[in-house]
This record gives sequence, C-alpha cells and structure tokens, in this order.
Amino acid sequence: MYLEIVTPEAVVFRAKVDAVKVPGHDGEFQMLNNHAPIVSVLTEGDVKIDLAAGSSNEIKAKDQSAFRTEGNNTEVLFYTIKGGVLEMKDNKAIILAD
Repeated sequence: MYLEIVTPEAVVFRAKVDAVKVPGHDGEFQMLNNHAPIVSVLTEGDVKIDLAAGSSNEIKAKDQSAFRTEGNNTEVLFYTIKGGVLEMKDNKAIILAD
C-alpha cells in the first residue's frame, strides 16, 4: 500500500509500505494491504510504519529528525503525532497529522 503523511506545513512522508499502525480514538489499530476503506480520527501517539522491502521513501530533509527507528532496524519507522485524521481507500492511506 502507499502511505502519505501530511502536516499543515508540508507532505512529510511518501512511500510504499507493508503496514501502518496508528493511534485511533478507540485504541491503536493496524492496516495492511487491501484493508477495507476507513476514515478515522487519530489521537496523540506514534505512527508505526513498516516499509515495503526495497522501497524508497521520501522524507523531507527538515523533517527527517522527526522519524526514528528502534535499534538497527531501518525498515520500521516511528513518527509522533498530536492528533489527526486517517483515510484509507484503494490501498492508499493518507494521514492528515497535527
């Protein structure tokens, strides 16, 4: 699936991913390829991004420090948000984040 993270300032992330886990209003949930269409309110927390093998991601240079990894695993990224909205449709997820 394709993931975009958009903030009021800019698009901060674009990439093909295998999975994305988000902090939903009623708890954390994960989406994989071919997930049913969904629109959800997001709360403060971490977005966990599992990059697709061999995918090239686009992180804007000024925002790279906002993304972090756990240990040496560069295939999983974390991005902290204060809240936002998620839309998933046709294998494209867009997070409008605060």
